Amino acid sequence: MFLRILIGLALALLLIYGLVKAYPLLSGPAIHLDSPAAYATLPDGFVTVSGTALRTATLTLNSGVLLIDENGRFSPSLTLPSGDAILSLTARDRFGRAVSESRVVHIP
Repeated sequence: MFLRILIGLALALLLIYGLVKAYPLLSGPAIHLDSPAAYATLPDGFVTVSGTALRTATLTLNSGVLLIDENGRFSPSLTLPSGDAILSLTARDRFGRAVSESRVVHIP
């Protein structure tokens, strides 16, 4: 009886460990934008797009590849012309799953 309980506990611990290690593979990529704020007005046309990309193989900003550090942080600086601009970030993981995040900014 004690051996069965011990084996069952060991199998349960292995299952929990497997689920914890598989979570990044199952959950897919994620983007968290710190700046710019949605519908922000940028009087000088200069913007720094900063945030974190998690579980990401590639990250693009308006179809241009961005570099991310080992913690997933990114912060490219852009100079935008007058008018409204849409900043579209797309993160892809190694399995081809993608997630996108967009911000609209206004430059007077």
